[in-house]
Amino acid sequence: MEGFVWDTDPAILAVGPLQIRYYGLLFASALVIGYYLWQWQMRKAGYDQAVIIIFPYYIGILGIVGARLGHCFFYEPAYFIADPVSIVRIWRGGLSSHGAAVGMLIAIFLYAHIKKIPWHIVLDSNAFVSALIATFMRIGNFINSEIVGRITDLPWCVHFVRFRDEGTYCRHPSQLYEASFGLAILAGLILLDRKLGKKRPPALLAGVFLVSYFLCRFLVEFVKEYQALTSDSSLTMGQYLSIPFFLTGVYLLVYTWRHRNQESPHPSGKKVPAPKTAHQRGKTKSHKRSR
Repeated sequence: MEGFVWDTDPAILAVGPLQIRYYGLLFASALVIGYYLWQWQMRKAGYDQAVIIIFPYYIGILGIVGARLGHCFFYEPAYFIADPVSIVRIWRGGLSSHGAAVGMLIAIFLYAHIKKIPWHIVLDSNAFVSALIATFMRIGNFINSEIVGRITDLPWCVHFVRFRDEGTYCRHPSQLYEASFGLAILAGLILLDRKLGKKRPPALLAGVFLVSYFLCRFLVEFVKEYQALTSDSSLTMGQYLSIPFFLTGVYLLVYTWRHRNQESPHPSGKKVPAPKTAHQRGKTKSHKRSR
């Protein structure tokens, strides 16, 4: 048999009806690590713990609600409209990354409005968290043998024994493709943040994340099994849903360019001057020499 055989039990431990699953453990780990990434960015921006500690409640609740509703109405609308009670049966599985992204965006702008924090600071501080969650969730999907790739004969293809075809066909490990992209984007964001430091213009990290991740997501969909739409469709549902997020990222990068010399707001109410350009520094030195 060509390729690799994957037949891992999604449950780490089962005690009666209760189970501890890899997916849940990865989700919880993403939230904990993501909180420290969020805290790191918000402290750099000058905000104290009293403000920082509240946000995870926003992102946790609205992110999960968005992920669940996204799955129900993007991928299986007929089923959940016919049986709306099933929407709350989240333990049976069914979360959408695009729905989670919508929920997270609502949480970000709601939190920024309530706490009177510039929206781009909250948005940028969540870029790392989003990349981390995307990475961990796709690893969880791989362990669960779900959201599999299309049939292929590539040497690294995988027989998902617990998938509905019981591993009859060898498939792209599309979950690992997405996890790899997410990890690379996370590393790139950290390097970009370290390189620019206080010179980082507003909304840059969020724009880079949205453009890079959803472009990669769009491309991976070409080797991912169709879910909501049939193979007759020119694009998958995931591709259609990725386009608005990609365009939002493009808008943010345009915003970044237009506001690259904008003064950075500070929690104290004072404004921190934007870094001078090389041309401005040159003029200052010339002025000093002429005095």
